Amino acid sequence: MKKIIGLVLIFLSITTQAQDATKAKALLDKVSAKVKSYQNIQIDFKYSLQNLKENINQDSKGNVTLSGNQYVLNFMGVTKMCDGKKIYTISKEDEEISIASVGKGEDDADTPAKMLTFFNKGFKYAWDITQNVGGKKIQYVKLTPISSKDERKQILVGIDTKTNQIYNTITIGKNGTKVTLIVNSFKTNLPLPKNQFTFVQSKYPNYYINKLD
Repeated sequence: MKKIIGLVLIFLSITTQAQDATKAKALLDKVSAKVKSYQNIQIDFKYSLQNLKENINQDSKGNVTLSGNQYVLNFMGVTKMCDGKKIYTISKEDEEISIASVGKGEDDADTPAKMLTFFNKGFKYAWDITQNVGGKKIQYVKLTPISSKDERKQILVGIDTKTNQIYNTITIGKNGTKVTLIVNSFKTNLPLPKNQFTFVQSKYPNYYINKLD
Protein backbone atom coordinates (compact mmCIF):
# COMPACT_ATOMS: atom_id res chain seq x y z
CA MET A 1 0.00 0.00 0.00
CA LYS A 2 2.85 2.37 0.90
CA LYS A 3 4.50 1.70 -2.47
CA ILE A 4 1.26 2.55 -4.28
CA ILE A 5 0.87 5.80 -2.33
CA GLY A 6 4.49 6.65 -3.05
CA LEU A 7 4.03 6.06 -6.78
CA VAL A 8 0.88 8.20 -6.77
CA LEU A 9 2.71 11.05 -5.03
CA ILE A 10 5.58 10.83 -7.51
CA PHE A 11 3.10 10.87 -10.40
CA LEU A 12 1.29 13.89 -8.97
CA SER A 13 4.60 15.71 -8.44
CA ILE A 14 5.71 15.07 -12.02
CA THR A 15 2.31 16.14 -13.35
CA THR A 16 2.40 19.38 -11.32
CA GLN A 17 5.92 20.18 -12.51
CA ALA A 18 4.88 19.60 -16.12
CA GLN A 19 1.86 21.87 -15.70
CA ASP A 20 4.00 24.58 -14.07
CA ALA A 21 6.55 24.33 -16.90
CA THR A 22 3.78 24.70 -19.48
CA LYS A 23 2.33 27.68 -17.60
CA ALA A 24 5.76 29.31 -17.33
CA LYS A 25 6.51 28.87 -21.05
CA ALA A 26 3.07 30.26 -21.95
CA LEU A 27 3.78 33.44 -19.96
CA LEU A 28 7.19 33.86 -21.62
CA ASP A 29 5.54 33.39 -25.03
CA LYS A 30 3.23 36.31 -24.18
CA VAL A 31 6.29 38.44 -23.38
CA SER A 32 7.90 37.53 -26.73
CA ALA A 33 4.72 38.28 -28.66
CA LYS A 34 4.43 41.67 -26.93
CA VAL A 35 8.04 42.56 -27.78
CA LYS A 36 7.52 41.64 -31.45
CA SER A 37 4.38 43.80 -31.64
CA TYR A 38 6.26 47.06 -30.97
CA GLN A 39 7.70 49.20 -33.74
CA ASN A 40 10.48 50.31 -31.41
CA ILE A 41 11.42 50.07 -27.72
CA GLN A 42 13.39 52.38 -25.44
CA ILE A 43 14.61 51.07 -22.07
CA ASP A 44 16.44 52.64 -19.14
CA PHE A 45 17.93 49.99 -16.87
CA LYS A 46 20.03 49.37 -13.79
CA TYR A 47 22.76 46.73 -13.82
CA SER A 48 24.25 45.11 -10.74
CA LEU A 49 27.02 42.50 -10.54
CA GLN A 50 27.96 40.77 -7.30
CA ASN A 51 30.40 38.04 -6.35
CA LEU A 52 30.93 37.68 -2.61
CA LYS A 53 33.88 35.28 -2.98
CA GLU A 54 35.75 37.70 -5.22
CA ASN A 55 34.55 40.76 -3.24
CA ILE A 56 33.00 42.28 -6.36
CA ASN A 57 30.07 44.68 -6.10
CA GLN A 58 29.47 46.74 -9.23
CA ASP A 59 26.48 48.92 -10.12
CA SER A 60 25.85 50.77 -13.34
CA LYS A 61 23.04 52.28 -15.40
CA GLY A 62 22.36 52.21 -19.11
CA ASN A 63 19.81 52.74 -21.82
CA VAL A 64 19.00 51.15 -25.14
CA THR A 65 16.80 52.00 -28.11
CA LEU A 66 15.70 49.09 -30.32
CA SER A 67 13.91 48.78 -33.64
CA GLY A 68 14.02 45.40 -35.35
CA ASN A 69 17.69 44.41 -35.69
CA GLN A 70 18.87 48.01 -35.21
CA TYR A 71 19.85 49.47 -31.85
CA VAL A 72 21.81 52.05 -29.89
CA LEU A 73 23.11 50.91 -26.50
CA ASN A 74 24.81 53.19 -23.96
CA PHE A 75 26.38 51.24 -21.13
CA MET A 76 29.45 51.66 -18.88
CA GLY A 77 30.86 54.54 -20.90
CA VAL A 78 30.60 52.76 -24.25
CA THR A 79 28.09 53.32 -27.06
CA LYS A 80 27.23 50.37 -29.26
CA MET A 81 25.29 51.11 -32.43
CA CYS A 82 23.92 48.71 -35.03
CA ASP A 83 22.37 49.86 -38.31
CA GLY A 84 21.38 46.31 -39.27
CA LYS A 85 24.54 45.64 -41.27
CA LYS A 86 27.41 46.99 -39.19
CA ILE A 87 28.05 47.19 -35.45
CA TYR A 88 29.92 50.27 -34.23
CA THR A 89 31.47 50.16 -30.74
CA ILE A 90 32.39 53.68 -29.66
CA SER A 91 34.65 54.32 -26.66
CA LYS A 92 34.94 58.03 -25.80
CA GLU A 93 37.52 57.36 -23.12
CA ASP A 94 39.86 55.59 -25.56
CA GLU A 95 38.76 57.67 -28.56
CA GLU A 96 38.42 54.45 -30.51
CA ILE A 97 35.70 53.01 -32.75
CA SER A 98 35.52 49.33 -33.66
CA ILE A 99 33.48 48.35 -36.71
CA ALA A 100 32.31 44.79 -37.43
CA SER A 101 29.73 43.20 -39.71
CA VAL A 102 26.60 41.80 -38.10
CA GLY A 103 27.08 38.08 -37.55
CA LYS A 104 30.85 38.29 -37.30
CA GLY A 105 31.26 40.01 -33.94
CA GLU A 106 32.01 37.76 -30.96
CA ASP A 107 29.20 39.37 -28.92
CA ASP A 108 26.47 39.02 -31.53
CA ALA A 109 24.73 36.32 -29.48
CA ASP A 110 24.11 38.87 -26.73
CA THR A 111 22.60 41.73 -28.71
CA PRO A 112 20.27 44.10 -26.82
CA ALA A 113 17.23 42.80 -28.70
CA LYS A 114 17.89 39.30 -27.39
CA MET A 115 17.82 40.46 -23.77
CA LEU A 116 14.04 40.54 -24.19
CA THR A 117 13.68 37.16 -25.91
CA PHE A 118 16.75 35.14 -24.86
CA PHE A 119 14.54 32.68 -22.98
CA ASN A 120 12.82 31.26 -26.08
CA LYS A 121 15.02 28.19 -26.28
CA GLY A 122 17.75 26.31 -24.45
CA PHE A 123 16.11 26.22 -21.02
CA LYS A 124 13.93 24.17 -18.73
CA TYR A 125 11.06 26.26 -17.34
CA ALA A 126 9.53 26.41 -13.87
CA TRP A 127 6.84 28.58 -12.27
CA ASP A 128 8.37 30.51 -9.34
CA ILE A 129 7.31 33.06 -6.72
CA THR A 130 5.05 36.09 -7.11
CA GLN A 131 6.03 39.44 -5.57
CA ASN A 132 4.35 42.82 -5.21
CA VAL A 133 6.82 45.52 -6.23
CA GLY A 134 5.61 49.10 -6.04
CA GLY A 135 2.05 48.02 -6.71
CA LYS A 136 3.07 45.78 -9.60
CA LYS A 137 2.43 42.05 -9.54
CA ILE A 138 5.70 40.46 -10.62
CA GLN A 139 5.58 36.78 -11.52
CA TYR A 140 8.93 35.00 -11.64
CA VAL A 141 9.80 32.19 -14.03
CA LYS A 142 12.92 30.14 -13.29
CA LEU A 143 15.08 29.10 -16.22
CA THR A 144 17.62 26.30 -15.96
CA PRO A 145 20.03 25.99 -18.93
CA ILE A 146 19.81 22.65 -20.72
CA SER A 147 23.44 22.65 -21.82
CA SER A 148 25.94 21.60 -19.16
CA LYS A 149 28.47 23.92 -20.83
CA ASP A 150 26.38 26.98 -19.95
CA GLU A 151 28.14 29.00 -17.24
CA ARG A 152 24.77 30.13 -15.86
CA LYS A 153 23.27 28.02 -13.07
CA GLN A 154 19.81 29.55 -13.26
CA ILE A 155 17.98 32.70 -14.32
CA LEU A 156 14.92 34.26 -12.74
CA VAL A 157 12.81 36.37 -15.09
CA GLY A 158 10.42 38.77 -13.35
CA ILE A 159 7.38 39.64 -15.48
CA ASP A 160 4.80 42.37 -14.87
CA THR A 161 1.59 40.36 -15.26
CA LYS A 162 -0.44 43.46 -16.17
CA THR A 163 1.71 44.51 -19.14
CA ASN A 164 3.46 41.19 -19.97
CA GLN A 165 6.75 43.08 -19.94
CA ILE A 166 10.00 42.09 -18.26
CA TYR A 167 10.58 43.89 -14.97
CA ASN A 168 13.92 42.30 -14.10
CA THR A 169 16.24 39.34 -14.59
CA ILE A 170 18.46 37.73 -11.97
CA THR A 171 21.23 35.52 -13.32
CA ILE A 172 23.18 33.21 -11.01
CA GLY A 173 26.46 31.91 -12.40
CA LYS A 174 28.11 28.62 -11.52
CA ASN A 175 31.04 30.64 -10.17
CA GLY A 176 28.79 32.42 -7.66
CA THR A 177 28.35 35.62 -9.66
CA LYS A 178 24.93 37.26 -9.45
CA VAL A 179 23.86 39.68 -12.17
CA THR A 180 20.66 41.67 -11.70
CA LEU A 181 19.09 43.76 -14.44
CA ILE A 182 16.14 46.01 -13.49
CA VAL A 183 14.05 47.85 -16.08
CA ASN A 184 13.42 51.37 -14.74
CA SER A 185 11.63 52.67 -17.82
CA PHE A 186 10.02 50.85 -20.75
CA LYS A 187 8.72 53.05 -23.59
CA THR A 188 7.41 51.89 -26.96
CA ASN A 189 6.51 53.15 -30.44
CA LEU A 190 8.33 56.47 -30.06
CA PRO A 191 8.72 58.99 -32.94
CA LEU A 192 12.42 58.30 -33.54
CA PRO A 193 14.50 60.49 -35.91
CA LYS A 194 15.39 58.93 -39.27
CA ASN A 195 19.10 58.90 -38.43
CA GLN A 196 18.63 57.27 -35.01
CA PHE A 197 20.69 54.22 -36.01
CA THR A 198 23.01 55.86 -38.53
CA PHE A 199 26.70 56.10 -37.71
CA VAL A 200 28.21 59.48 -38.63
CA GLN A 201 31.99 59.32 -38.51
CA SER A 202 32.40 63.12 -38.69
CA LYS A 203 31.02 63.32 -35.14
CA TYR A 204 34.18 61.59 -33.89
CA PRO A 205 37.17 63.50 -35.27
CA ASN A 206 40.61 62.09 -34.45
CA TYR A 207 39.14 58.77 -33.24
CA TYR A 208 41.08 55.65 -34.12
CA ILE A 209 39.03 53.41 -36.42
CA ASN A 210 39.49 49.68 -35.93
CA LYS A 211 37.86 47.65 -38.72
CA LEU A 212 37.45 44.07 -37.57
CA ASP A 213 36.51 42.62 -41.00
